[in-house]
Amino acid sequence: MAEQTAPPDIRTEPETMPDSAVIRDALGVGVAVGLSGFAFGVTSAGSGLSLLQTCALSLLVFTGASQFALVGAIAAGGNPLTAAAGAFFLGVRNAFYGLRLSQLLALPRFVRPFAAHWVIDETTAVSLSQPTRRAVRLGFTVTGLTLYVLWNLTTFLGALGAEAIGETEAWGLDAAGPAVFLALLAPMLRTTTERAVAGIAVVLGLGFLPILPAGVPVLVAALAAPAVLWFKGRTFAGRTKAGTGTKTGTGTGRGTGTGSGPGANQETGAKHETKGEDR
Repeated sequence: MAEQTAPPDIRTEPETMPDSAVIRDALGVGVAVGLSGFAFGVTSAGSGLSLLQTCALSLLVFTGASQFALVGAIAAGGNPLTAAAGAFFLGVRNAFYGLRLSQLLALPRFVRPFAAHWVIDETTAVSLSQPTRRAVRLGFTVTGLTLYVLWNLTTFLGALGAEAIGETEAWGLDAAGPAVFLALLAPMLRTTTERAVAGIAVVLGLGFLPILPAGVPVLVAALAAPAVLWFKGRTFAGRTKAGTGTKTGTGTGRGTGTGSGPGANQETGAKHETKGEDR
């Protein structure tokens, strides 16, 4: 028997993408998203948070969707604890990103706590698109560093400029957070299941918005994911059961039909002999 070997891991093979291409892509993502920190700074200051509180959120939390959700709920008069719970729930997705990135990056243990702070949507997207481990590390580092520096700088400038701008609602900047979040989310909805989850989440969020306190509709909208997965599992189980029943019925029909082989030939010969005797 020939010896079987595992297929080589593409991320351990020689580098196939130039460093310049990786850096270019990483800088493009980091700069484009990092500039949206200005909108967060303005929105956060307009919701009543101080300059120190606004900058602390970007420095310590550093996940745009959760930050926008937090200040949005506070601006709407929601309970700070409820707002924090909604922001935390949105940030849980980064933990699942980390499970995959930890395998691809394979960083030393003392570096991992610092790298974990940069595990967000953008760094994950850039890292997963790279063909080698070197490119993964380079893309992750450049994207994370660029985005972190720009996001915090523009947050500071946005919070400072909020006083000169005045009421953010008059400029429509209160819609900047949801707009940026949707712009990041839309390209990720590739499958029917993902689109269904997003659609149902929007319906639940908007439907409960006038009824529940601010921040709570976000938690209710999160129920769309398990609901869609449960329905998909039931549908798959039903199709599997139906397919098994069809195969069983077909097999039974074949067993009771006219057979073939030596036994069937002998039976046919016996019938012909009986007919000859009757004649």
